[in-house]
Amino acid sequence: MSNAFLGIETSALGRRWIGPDAELDRIAEALAQASDLPLPLCQVLARRGVDKSGIASFLAPALRDLMPDPSRMKDMDKAAARFHRAVTARENIAIFADYDVDGAASAAQLLIWLREMGIEATLYIPDRIDEGYGPNDAAMRQLARAHSLIVCVDCGTLSHGPIAAAKPADVIVLDHHQGGETLPPALAVVNPNRQDETGDLGYLCAAGVVFMLLVAVNRNLREAGQSGPDLMSYLDLVALATVADVAPLIDLNRAFVTQGLKVMGQRRRVGLTALADIARLDSAPSAYHLGFLLGPRVNAGGRIGKADLGARLLSTNDADLAGALAERLDQLNTERREIEEQVRLKAMEQAEARGFEAPLVWAAGDGWHPGVVGIVAARLKEAANRPAVVIGFDGDEGKGSGRSVSGVDLGSAIARLTAEGLLGRGGGHRMAAGLSLERAQLEPAMARLGELLAAQGAGRLGPGDLRVDGLLTVRAANIELIQLLEQAGPFGAGAAAPRFVLPSVRVAFAKRAGDNHLRLTFRDGAGDKIDAIAFRAFDSALGPLLEQHDGAIFHVAGRLEIDTWGGRKKPKLRLEDAVRAG
Repeated sequence: MSNAFLGIETSALGRRWIGPDAELDRIAEALAQASDLPLPLCQVLARRGVDKSGIASFLAPALRDLMPDPSRMKDMDKAAARFHRAVTARENIAIFADYDVDGAASAAQLLIWLREMGIEATLYIPDRIDEGYGPNDAAMRQLARAHSLIVCVDCGTLSHGPIAAAKPADVIVLDHHQGGETLPPALAVVNPNRQDETGDLGYLCAAGVVFMLLVAVNRNLREAGQSGPDLMSYLDLVALATVADVAPLIDLNRAFVTQGLKVMGQRRRVGLTALADIARLDSAPSAYHLGFLLGPRVNAGGRIGKADLGARLLSTNDADLAGALAERLDQLNTERREIEEQVRLKAMEQAEARGFEAPLVWAAGDGWHPGVVGIVAARLKEAANRPAVVIGFDGDEGKGSGRSVSGVDLGSAIARLTAEGLLGRGGGHRMAAGLSLERAQLEPAMARLGELLAAQGAGRLGPGDLRVDGLLTVRAANIELIQLLEQAGPFGAGAAAPRFVLPSVRVAFAKRAGDNHLRLTFRDGAGDKIDAIAFRAFDSALGPLLEQHDGAIFHVAGRLEIDTWGGRKKPKLRLEDAVRAG
């Protein structure tokens, strides 16, 4: 085990601080000498495995260099040919999508592309409560009566019965959820997580798969002497889905998000522009904004409102409609937060009573809204550093959602439980999964899930070491460095944002923001100052420690960002942990 950074074994949050080892430090210093880039940036590059020859391409990821031939994915050519034929013959096409951001952005891409080709497709998104996740027999039969082609996006890989019920319509599945041993009777199932795939594109979300299909269809059009829509303009939708679905920001995903943020910054998509304005996004969009400002609002319709609101917002070209939809989603998001907090408090109390030491943390309750159980599961996961499942019951029927931690494949464990008959339905991917079960199945299912996750090492996880990239003085944490660090982004799942320690600082200012956030200003021994924000600080010991600082000296850890409030740029620390120095 490596030595604790600055000797910090237990922080305010009970975490051990871990810095780069000697070998990583050596590589970072060599990169800095060879490239003339600042050492803090080179520390991040070293952690990401970037060598001297790869620095330029890593800091400016180009889609043309990273985009694979879509045909390498199984069934892609078959799906592209059928889609092309449907467009050429002006067939009636239906889009069946999941109700989350990934489903909405996937559907929006197809709806917009088809509209640009002169075809208005039918959108169908199931109600989370009444129909649940994925295709169902009744909906597919209904769509098949009026459409010759049904495209299922972000769902369908495990929907054997509903897809069989769609005859005589052809069905194309564009998905990324883990597949079973057999595939449904669709014309084509394009999914990088099929069991017979190589898995090298398994990090894509459904919107990435849809984008690749459209690349293949545009290629077919060119070969037929026609031109298709400009797909680069669709990358804002792919970026939104990639970040909101917590897909790893590596390889092709990194290029999708980097280029998608540039497209979004042009403010040409009226739905996203309306949503950004109502969320008061007053700076250039970042991955953080996609994940925490825009994504939750798009999701709100599927969680507690009308399931198709998000897809309609993302696909509309009517500015007035976009404004109305954005306002409604914003209202629903506020309601969602209130519902979520009520469930979170009950779930946390139950999970704490059960204990955070087991391989799985779980909670279940009557009347818990199925639209928020996934978010609450994420909160439990963060608190315990364990995979977490939260289930809401309506009578004897329970619907739940789970979130996992790095290195533990929750989706495969849920699929195993379903195959063993301990769940009614279940599926997902490594980091997130959904399930349904009867009340009598609850205890045995959670016990078995705990066993499966323990076999993957979940029970050996500690409270969660805090990994830091190095030390920074307050003066070094300036705008120029932050802008350079941002070139190593975007940051998110699978690509942690750089985290630095500012040593030996005092609290010059501390004030609560809302009920549980804390605004701060830190000052070091040289008199240099930096503002900071600690979100949900009073959910832990961190808030009281810093609010009642008594002039003490602290080592503080967090991520740097640029604050543009008031029209001027200044560095800011998003504080994540602290410890008294000395």
